[in-house]
Amino acid sequence: MKIVKLKEANLHSFLEEISKEADLWAPVKAAPDRYKFEFIQDLNKIDTDCTRTILPPRKILLPPSINMFQASEKEYKEDFSHVSKKIIFGIHPCDIHGILIMDDFFSHEFYDPYYMESRKNTLLLGHSCWPDENCLCKSTRTHIIKEGYDLFFSKLKERYIVWIGSSKGDDLIRTKANLFEEDISDKDIKEYAEWCDQREKAFQTEINFDALGDLMELMYNDPLWEELGNACLACGSCSNVCPTCNCYNVADRPALEKKYSDIKRCWDACTLESYSEVAGGENFRKKRADRLKLFYTHKFQAYISKYGKPACVGCGRCVATCPVDINVKTVGKSLDGEKVDAFWKRLSKEVTK
Repeated sequence: MKIVKLKEANLHSFLEEISKEADLWAPVKAAPDRYKFEFIQDLNKIDTDCTRTILPPRKILLPPSINMFQASEKEYKEDFSHVSKKIIFGIHPCDIHGILIMDDFFSHEFYDPYYMESRKNTLLLGHSCWPDENCLCKSTRTHIIKEGYDLFFSKLKERYIVWIGSSKGDDLIRTKANLFEEDISDKDIKEYAEWCDQREKAFQTEINFDALGDLMELMYNDPLWEELGNACLACGSCSNVCPTCNCYNVADRPALEKKYSDIKRCWDACTLESYSEVAGGENFRKKRADRLKLFYTHKFQAYISKYGKPACVGCGRCVATCPVDINVKTVGKSLDGEKVDAFWKRLSKEVTK
C-alpha cells in the first residue's frame, strides 16, 4: 500500500481537480452540531471536523426514492438515472465498513443492480475522525479501516497522511501529483502514532459485541422486549439513520399523461407496522416489541452468522437520534445485564408502579 503526504492548504486544489470528472459529495454543517452529506459546489462549505452526519452515505448510493422501471403495455424499461460518477470525500472508517456490509449484502445471494451500478461508479475518500460519547465503533472494531477505500486522509498538524487503497485512488493522486510528497519523515510517523494512541483512549463507551449474538438467542423471549415496545414510537428513525439498513418498498406510480407508469423504490423500515403487512391485511409483527426484536436480531446475530460480522458499525447515529433512548448502546448493555439510564427504562418503572 502506497502512502503519500499532502499539505492541508492544498486539499481544496486537489478536490477541485478531481470533481471536474465526478460529482463531489462531502459533509457540511446543517445546523449547530448537525452535519449532512451534500453535493459540493462550494468547497469552503466542506467540514472535516464532524463526528457523524445525520444520514449515512448510503443515501448517496441509493437515494430515499429512485425509479426502477418505466412500465408500459409492452415492456419494462430499467431506469438507472440515479447512477452517475460520484466521489464521496470525508467518509469515516465506520461508514466505510457500513458500505462494505452493503456491498456484501447486495452482491451475493440476490444481486441488486441498482445498488451495484451506483457503487461501481462511486469512489470513497475516507477521512480520520475523533470519537464522542455516542461512538461505539471501537467495540465493533470498525474504528479503523484497512480496505474498502480508494484514498484515506489521516489529519495531522497542517498536513495529511494519505493512504492509497486502490488503483483508482492512485489515478486520482496522479491528476495533481505535484501537490503530493512521497517522503514520509520520522516526525510524521511519530505524530501519527501519537494521534492513534490518543484516539484509542478517547472512546468513552464499550459494549461486549462478541456476546450479543448468543445473548439475543438466550433472551429472545425476555420481558425486555415488551419494555422496549411499550416506549417505542415506531417512527422508523433508527432504520433511516443506520448505515446498513436496506429495507425498501416498491410502488407503482401511474401517470395519466404518459404512456407508462413509474415503478418507484423507496426506503422502508422493518420497525414500521406497515412493513410487515401482507395481502389480506394480515400482519405477523403487529406488536412494536416483535419488530424491535427483529431489528436487533439482524444487527446483533443474523449478519454475524451469514457475513461473519454484526450489522452495526458503531457510528452512534441511533444513539443520537432515538427520542426515547432505544438504541444499540442501551439495548446492548441491557442484554449484557448492565443497568442503563434511559427514557424507556424510566418509563417502564413508572408503568409498573
